[in-house]
Amino acid sequence: MSTSGKPAVVLVSGGLDSSTVLAIAREAGFELFALTIDYGQRHAQELQAAARVAAAFGASRHLVLPLDLRAIGGSALTSATPVPKHSAVEEIGGGIPVTYVPARNTLFLSLALGWAETLGAFDIFLGVNAVDYSGYPDCRPQFVDAFQHLANLATKAGVEGDGVWRIHTPLIDLTKSEIIRRGRELGVDYGLTISCYDPSDTGLPCGQCDACLLRLKGFHDAGLEDPLTYPAQG
Repeated sequence: MSTSGKPAVVLVSGGLDSSTVLAIAREAGFELFALTIDYGQRHAQELQAAARVAAAFGASRHLVLPLDLRAIGGSALTSATPVPKHSAVEEIGGGIPVTYVPARNTLFLSLALGWAETLGAFDIFLGVNAVDYSGYPDCRPQFVDAFQHLANLATKAGVEGDGVWRIHTPLIDLTKSEIIRRGRELGVDYGLTISCYDPSDTGLPCGQCDACLLRLKGFHDAGLEDPLTYPAQG
């Protein structure tokens, strides 16, 4: 079935992965509806990055929804809990880190599902990855499969409509270096993105959080240079 012109909701955080997914959805021929959640995250610079990326790929609309998860807390990204810093990616520990935001992808996909239903879209794109990631349980294929099943049970469009909900996760089995190479092939300007969990007030990435270290390793393994400037570089 041709996807040319079909609407799709793409969750866009302003980071490397979601920007690559946006490019993949465009290449597949979908009309892009970018969704960014302003959830009270400490790294608010990602909201500006998401706007830059959505504009660069010609999204028909970029919707920013407020959902202040600071009231719930429970994460270093929505509270004053320090973001863990390391000098090398090998120092990243096992288990679920304190940067895990409780039920974040469940909440985000639910909002994407609601907007997609009003758009008449049956396709949602999400940039989760189960290879080079920080151990979040809501980045696993089992979670995505379960939510897709839920979507087809819990919506009017799924029960009465003429389509089937699909949650697309094109990066889920790729390494970070493979994601970067794919994005470069599709023309992603990673200089527009930010991945850092704890950037400076001016948007400079810290270079030491899990997200920065995984990103830097990805560029290194891909044989490419990260276009962002890090403290150790400048």
